[in-house]
Amino acid sequence: MSNGIQIHGLTKAYERGGQRLVVLDELELEIAPGERAALMGPSGSGKSTLLNLIGGLDRADAGQLVVAGERVDQLDGAELAAWRAETIGFVFQGFNLIPVLTALENVMLPLLLTPLSRKLRREHALRALDLVGLTDRKSHRPSELSGGQEQRVAIARAIVTDPQVILADEPTGDLDRASADAVLALLVKLNEELHKTVLMVTHDPLAAESARRIVHMDKGQLAREEARS
Repeated sequence: MSNGIQIHGLTKAYERGGQRLVVLDELELEIAPGERAALMGPSGSGKSTLLNLIGGLDRADAGQLVVAGERVDQLDGAELAAWRAETIGFVFQGFNLIPVLTALENVMLPLLLTPLSRKLRREHALRALDLVGLTDRKSHRPSELSGGQEQRVAIARAIVTDPQVILADEPTGDLDRASADAVLALLVKLNEELHKTVLMVTHDPLAAESARRIVHMDKGQLAREEARS
């Protein structure tokens, strides 16, 4: 199955103060299978909205959205939730870890929606933590981890279900440069070694340089693209 993304005529608007605010305006975009791309643009350009639509966290008003071979815009609520759990791994700026749970327990959370036994859930989570280099921190709670370690736990949680597509929304926004570079190197590894499609929203030009293609958005449309070697 292709893990690419095809977007045709995607439109999303919100009603605010009695006015219709168009966030995405008949957007056309394609992300090839196994690509590593960064979305950049000013605040309000539609980057995060687009990421939420691709990940099935929100619905478009019009247009066609195909992710990993599935017409996401045609799925109902239950179908969308099941598809999202199997296909998409989310990484957020704020980490979104549960404070009272250990790193291992946080990574195991998405597997609660699967039929796996607790033993297998633990094994899968340990493999994910090993991949991000944090097996030795498996019993630590978020407050006992650095920001960079928290984000790596969040990435382990994102990949524990073996998703085809990883969506990262400002994944280095709260990190110092060294921690940010480590997180970006991990996303590159997931793309190049595990062949995950990675799409990252960022305001950081240094973060964007880790991508093979930079997509610039403005006013809900594609402004320009940069291909990188």
